[in-house]
Formats: sequence, structure tokens, C-alpha cells
Amino acid sequence: MESTIPRHVGIIMDGNGRWAKKRIQPRAFGHRAGMNNMIALAEHAQKIGIEYLTVYALSTENLSRPKEELDGLFGLFRKYFTVNVKKLYVENARVRIIGDISALPEDVGKILKEGEDNSPPDAKFTLVFAINYGGRNEIVNAVNRAVERGEKVDKESFSRLLYTDGLPDPDLIIRTGGEIRLSNFLTFQSAYAELYFTDVLFPDFDKKEFDRAIENYSKRERRFGRI
Repeated sequence: MESTIPRHVGIIMDGNGRWAKKRIQPRAFGHRAGMNNMIALAEHAQKIGIEYLTVYALSTENLSRPKEELDGLFGLFRKYFTVNVKKLYVENARVRIIGDISALPEDVGKILKEGEDNSPPDAKFTLVFAINYGGRNEIVNAVNRAVERGEKVDKESFSRLLYTDGLPDPDLIIRTGGEIRLSNFLTFQSAYAELYFTDVLFPDFDKKEFDRAIENYSKRERRFGRI
């Protein structure tokens, strides 16, 4: 595929539950299909030259969902997370976690932290999981840290107080599932990101659909406020 490849892509993975409902299946069935698709897209993103892929796996607001659904989602992490990230390690990819994982079940938090800590240090590709993540909370936490330190911040120093410290800002943010909003995802970091919205539900957002989003991005002129 000949196109300009973004360095960092974010995906708001929306539509797992509706995808399952269409098939008369529980929401957990859709979340499992979404997880499998996410790993496939990560492998594809690495192959086409993307360096960072950030996936919105669980927002702070999602923690208010029914216990049955959350238990199913956490069960997926327990059963499949470590197996899948080990596949990524083999392909020279690392895992990064952003968000407040202290609010998750202790064993799930441990699994996520180990996935991050055991990543190859010289990896060329990074898969970032935003889990119990909210952009507004991230900003408030960063402000409080600066106040506690008695620091006056500028854009660069403030960025270093965010969960995404060390990561480049996203060039492209994709949202599947038909909604046209960012839903508290990378609120500070997305100031100049290109946005791509599609009605395709996330489990059906395959490599072909992903390439369509990248092709759309490649045709845009990014001026960052310049003429």
C-alpha cells in the first residue's frame, strides 16, 4: 500500500456489544471478537510501518457498566492477554499501559503490569493499552502533580506529567461503531490529530478497513496552524 504512514494511530474500539447483539450473543462474545481483531490489527500496523498503536480498551466511565459485563471483560484479560502479548514480543513489539490500573482487580493489574515490564526493550513497535483511562482525569492528575511539586509548567513539561510521557502525540485517531466523538480519549494529546469515523463495528474493522483509514489520512494536508 503506497501512502503516507502515520507514526502513531489511536483507535476507539466501539461496537463490540452491538456486534454480539446482532448475532444474539452476550456482550462478552463481542469483546472476545474485538480482542482477537485488535491483536490482528496491531500485527498489521507494525507490518505497514506504524510505530505506535494506542487502543482504547476500557474508559474510566466503562467501570460503571454492569458487573457481569466487567467480569467477562476482565476474564478475557486473564485468559488471553499474556498469550497474545507474548506473540507480540516475538515480533519485536512492546506493550505499554496507560490509565489507572490500581482500580482494577489486583490480579488483572498484575497481568497488565507484567505485560509491560516483560516487553523487549529495543522493540520497534509499541502497542499501548488505554485501560481505566480518561483524558480529563489524566489532565487533572498531571495538574495536581505539578502543584505538589511547586512547578510552573509549559506544554513540554506538562506532557511529561501525563500517562503518555515518552510517546509521540497521535497523528490519526480512528473511531469505529458510528459515533462521532472522542469520548475522553487522549484529550490533551489529540489537539492536532486527524480524525476518522466509520460506521463499521470494531470486530468487523479488519485490515482492509484499517488500510482504508490510513489511505484517507495520507490524502490530508496537515498544516498545524500554518498557511
